[in-house]
Amino acid sequence: MRNRILLGAGLSACAFAWAAKDPIIMTVNGVDVPKSEFEYLYHKNSQQQLAPQPLEEYVEMFKIYKLKVADAKANGLDTVTKFIKEMNQYRNELAVPYMADSTFLESLVKEAADRAQYDVEASHIMMIKTRDAAENIVLRNRLDSIRNVLLSDGDFTDLALRFSQDRSVVNNKGYMGFITSGRFPYEFETAAYTTPEGEISEVIESPAGYHIVKAGRKRPSVGKVDASHIMKMVPKTASEKENAAAKATIDSIYNIVKADPSKFAQLAATLSDDKGSARQGGKLPAFGSGEMVPEFEKVAFALNDGEISEPVKSQYGWHIIYRHAGIAPATAEQLKPEILRRAANPQDGRYKLVKDNRTKKLSEKHHASLNSSNIDIIISRAHENGVDSAFVASYTIEPLASLSLMMIDGKNIPASNLFEGLSKMKIENPDAASEALTQAINNFYARQLMHAEEDWLYVNNEDYRNLLNEYNDGSLLYEISLQKVWDKASNDNEGLQKYFDTHKGDYNWTEPHAKGFLVQATNDSVANLVRERLNSLPSDSIMLKARKEFSGVAQIDKVLVTKGTNPMVDNIMFGGPAVKPQSASYATYFMYEPRLLTSPESMDDVKGQVTSDYQNELETKWVEELKQAYPVKVNTKELKKIK
Repeated sequence: MRNRILLGAGLSACAFAWAAKDPIIMTVNGVDVPKSEFEYLYHKNSQQQLAPQPLEEYVEMFKIYKLKVADAKANGLDTVTKFIKEMNQYRNELAVPYMADSTFLESLVKEAADRAQYDVEASHIMMIKTRDAAENIVLRNRLDSIRNVLLSDGDFTDLALRFSQDRSVVNNKGYMGFITSGRFPYEFETAAYTTPEGEISEVIESPAGYHIVKAGRKRPSVGKVDASHIMKMVPKTASEKENAAAKATIDSIYNIVKADPSKFAQLAATLSDDKGSARQGGKLPAFGSGEMVPEFEKVAFALNDGEISEPVKSQYGWHIIYRHAGIAPATAEQLKPEILRRAANPQDGRYKLVKDNRTKKLSEKHHASLNSSNIDIIISRAHENGVDSAFVASYTIEPLASLSLMMIDGKNIPASNLFEGLSKMKIENPDAASEALTQAINNFYARQLMHAEEDWLYVNNEDYRNLLNEYNDGSLLYEISLQKVWDKASNDNEGLQKYFDTHKGDYNWTEPHAKGFLVQATNDSVANLVRERLNSLPSDSIMLKARKEFSGVAQIDKVLVTKGTNPMVDNIMFGGPAVKPQSASYATYFMYEPRLLTSPESMDDVKGQVTSDYQNELETKWVEELKQAYPVKVNTKELKKIK
């Protein structure tokens, strides 16, 4: 965090880089406001107004805005940890679109579109990841050993059955059939599509685990099928009699839909054992190659559009398939939104590619490099002894603290900057420790490059700078206004009462208000009990105590209303007709301590309005204090150039 505070504080120094071409429009408490920032906010404000606001009027409003921001800084609100964290997060998020490499993203979209034109045959052996980093290394190494056996003519099916942790291996022996692009994790898909036919991929890592992929044939994509089905489930343990009964049932259903296809959805809804699709009249999500059991898929793709199959047997039971339509492989334009969404998801393999590409580009732009020799020493130490608190602490004190890790824009970034953020790292296993530390260094390097680019954007990109300044000042304005006006007025009961007493004559009503407690009760007996109890309670305890005591049999509400607001109050206080209580649970109602007021009898009767007026008074006094406390200098010459 310290590093980001220093970077943020350094932004004011960066102003010199663009001040010459961006004249100062005013200076508030020693802080210059460039013309670009003023114009940006002035034009944005004008667009939000129904009628154009005169420049002179806006200048006065802008002065007050900046004076409040100056007061927030004088009160240290810009140094609060929560504020700094929020600003750094916004700064990072705001910068991301400016760093996007559209050419690289388009290449990912094109890659997906190219793959969508083909289905590829694949087999795999899998090790499932655990939460233990050391155990994961063991699993990966085991899979690497299996790969070496395969490269020495080992039998893939045999090894898959013996070692693969993919539960489907029992049925498919590791063979996945033809798969389509977009269905499996990106890393797995890439291995399947890029490994030559008949060859074995390197060990690859996906979010779920580790894999070795044996690639097979490629064929033009068969696209997807939009279909419905009616299913009669047959358990694996079913007897011959049960199998025969299921077959007889599915045959009878088939005879009906064959004679009248319009009944398919109705029969699926009432008779199909697949309850999920039955609720949709048998409708299934569109599916591609490898997404259904082979027997089902083979028939579905062989049908013509609008055709209904004869009963089909799968490992789950019997199906009647109604093919609605075939769907052609998606085009690049159709795939683009989904690929961009996936590329922004840290769980997708494309995310790392985008990140690595950005790191490479920024490294070149900011003349950055890692100090490989020093990093090798650090990693070697971790591989020998693991990482613990003592290891981490050794790089936060001299002499190791100043060990150079990397150079960015000619600036050295020492080891302490990394290790101050790794205080909780503790990994005993040497292999896991060295891997985790290597990843931490790479991530730190990527973040530092992004911070360098954010600094560059602040100096060189007017839009980015204005948006960041607006958010920064807006957040400070909100926090200082809470302290000085909004919360202060709301919580200052003594001040509110004093303000009301002084300005009581300003709060007049144009029509009388009925005030008291409206009671609704289940019957007259309960109403009498409530009335007796209320007589024994002070008014300020009624809502708390009586409501609780009579919960379920009576409803008690404090009211202050004009005529026409509440029919029951109208009946009691304004001579309106008798009405039934609002809830059917209650049969009778009455008013306790009823009175008709022509003006407020207490501050609470108009507290909302009093609070608003008191806030305005505090605001006025505050602004006057700000004008006295902080100097403002306006460059009228430049101001006249504003359009």
